[in-house]
Amino acid sequence: MREVASIDELKTLVGQPIAVCEWMDVTQERIDAFAAATDDYQWIHVDRSREGQRIAHGFLTLSLLPVMLSKSVRLLEPLTMTLNYGLNRLRFTNAVPAGARVRNVSTPLRVDDDARGWKVTWSHLIEIEGAEKPAVVAEQIVLYVR
Repeated sequence: MREVASIDELKTLVGQPIAVCEWMDVTQERIDAFAAATDDYQWIHVDRSREGQRIAHGFLTLSLLPVMLSKSVRLLEPLTMTLNYGLNRLRFTNAVPAGARVRNVSTPLRVDDDARGWKVTWSHLIEIEGAEKPAVVAEQIVLYVR
């Protein structure tokens, strides 16, 4: 866990990868639960009767970003809440096989003052254990509310 004392300290870290979260399991059970939550039962994700490896939904992998960020970076600045504000860029660059482990590397790209607090644009690289190409490359904006 990387603890950052203040927004001012975070501003000094812009452009540097500052945190890597612990590996997270992407089990078939997690994939099945995501399919049930989203009604996305495409066979490549859930059909065990077909040959080949099942893969996680791209949006399942993306949905792990908030927890990965919160488990790897803690902003000690007094805040009332943290909100997902949106994405600037998003690419699903590699499939995550069922049973794989993923982790996220977080880099602050910019810190902007906002009337409610600060908008921080994060670069995220979700890696697959043992794979050369990452699963997801994304820019996420997080609103940190005073």
